[in-house]
Amino acid sequence: MSSPLLHAGPAVGFDTPFEMLDACHERVRRTLDLLQRLQAHVAQHGADAQARSAAADVLRYFDIAAPLHHQDEELHVLPRLRAQGLGELADQLQADHDALHRRWQVLREPLRALQAGQPEGLAQADCQGLAQHYARHMVLEDGTAFAAARQGLDAPALAAMGAEMAARRRG
Repeated sequence: MSSPLLHAGPAVGFDTPFEMLDACHERVRRTLDLLQRLQAHVAQHGADAQARSAAADVLRYFDIAAPLHHQDEELHVLPRLRAQGLGELADQLQADHDALHRRWQVLREPLRALQAGQPEGLAQADCQGLAQHYARHMVLEDGTAFAAARQGLDAPALAAMGAEMAARRRG
């Protein structure tokens, strides 16, 4: 397995909140790719140093960054969709967030065990299920939800959105 470390990603900041949401999706994709490569690596090499490091990276992303990203969407995207008459889409995205959280909980303990050097329990079907669910979810957001939620937002509203997203991460 090549180096499992994730790079920082595109240089976007909270002053462009929808670009930040897009960049988060790229990190989700890279982390899910790492998860699937990790599962294959463990099947062949066990809980070696690379596997333990990759497990820590996946845990860190889905325990810290992914919940903040979902919260960003729930606070700033879903209400705007509902206000624009796209409540069904907003409900679907919220249901996805809930289901993705449950899927993550299934993988969390096997990854914690792997990080501690115990390679049993990281099921390929669970890794693929999370990746496939996220892929379907992000298509809805990237293809429809973000553009619809962005409509009508002026620079001060975008700045306020970005400032609120940044503040939650600081505190």
